[in-house]
Amino acid sequence: MKDKKRANRPDKDDIFEKDYQKIRQIQPRASEGNGRTPRRGEDPFRQPQSKSRQRKKAPFLAKAAAPLLALAIGTAAGLGGGYWLWGYERPYTVNLKEIQAPSWVEQEFIRKNLFSRPDVTLKQVNNIVIHYVANTNSSAAANRRYFDNLADQDPQQPGTVGGSHFIVGLEGEVLQIIPLSEITYAAAPRNFDTISIEVCHPDDTGKFSQPTYDSLVRLTAWLCNELDLSSNDLIRHHDVSGKNCPKYYVEHEDEWKQFKKDVKAAMK
Repeated sequence: MKDKKRANRPDKDDIFEKDYQKIRQIQPRASEGNGRTPRRGEDPFRQPQSKSRQRKKAPFLAKAAAPLLALAIGTAAGLGGGYWLWGYERPYTVNLKEIQAPSWVEQEFIRKNLFSRPDVTLKQVNNIVIHYVANTNSSAAANRRYFDNLADQDPQQPGTVGGSHFIVGLEGEVLQIIPLSEITYAAAPRNFDTISIEVCHPDDTGKFSQPTYDSLVRLTAWLCNELDLSSNDLIRHHDVSGKNCPKYYVEHEDEWKQFKKDVKAAMK
């Protein structure tokens, strides 16, 4: 009976596959800094199989004993810990579509397209990734135009990909260019469970101006509160791919630690 019910249940990988069917047929080459180049027809965002799917079927007696052992572990370590040990995913309760941006965030969504806004559902958020634009003295509006203009490439040819959910400008302005409920090409191979913030900077050091820094702290603290994350869930692009981004925080670890402390304080 269990096997019959399990057979009727949709496979998790099949559900994930359907969400990505819009971009599976034509896959652009990733631009420098966006991870390795995906091959045509390859889905670079496909989630790995869970441990529970990879494990071989246990003998009958082991199956019978498993629920009792799981119950004991769950009682001792907490239900969530017991599930984690057994390879089950923790439930994600945040509805990304219901989050309303505050008044100080200006929403100017770019066009839906294969290269910078593929219109693919973001199912959950485990980390917030901080980037720098690597284009000195450029404005938030200029960087938004760059990502929007990527839509003009030929979708039948390899092209440049990129994007971000938010851009923080030189004067502290905050633009949201992709909804929280959609993935963006920003932190491969972690695009499927992260929110990305691009930050403008006045010079080659990559250090943010004070108005920019203050807005970044404010935005990140708001996101952490809305997404049920902590300052420990903040990561740099460097932590994902090894890229020197955001440059100032890669070269000044103490300043990165201070930023996380400031976000933690702003969340209260």
